[in-house]
Amino acid sequence: MLGGHGDTMVPMPNQTTVNGKPLNELIKKEKLDFIIERTRKGGAEIIKLLEKGSAFYAPAASGVQMAEAYLKDEKKLLPCAAFLSGQYGVKDLYAGVPVIIGKDGVEKIEEILLDYKEKSEFNKSIEAVKKLWKAASKIDSNL
Repeated sequence: MLGGHGDTMVPMPNQTTVNGKPLNELIKKEKLDFIIERTRKGGAEIIKLLEKGSAFYAPAASGVQMAEAYLKDEKKLLPCAAFLSGQYGVKDLYAGVPVIIGKDGVEKIEEILLDYKEKSEFNKSIEAVKKLWKAASKIDSNL
């Protein structure tokens, strides 16, 4: 997933493989579309089911992976929110992108080639992040 978090996340089935085979070759389009939509709405579904204290499972697991990659200098490719300074055509904004994490933290932002639809969805997601940032900045001008 690329971009912001939530309904505007950009799925990347062309970049996802199982045993070396692209996901979109293994799963019918209708099933893949269902999985993508469920992923986008999954966080809200979990919060609804558990009511409170539910938003820490996935971030905790991700945090452990990032810390391990950092501490062991693994140079591991992970999806993370990273500060973009021109990558993907975005400047001065954090967004979910693939990064290499090693002893120096985010050592490289991997720019993958996006097709027209993916780029369009990514730009839509970036606009949603900017809108959220603007709203948050009105609440706390120190942001």
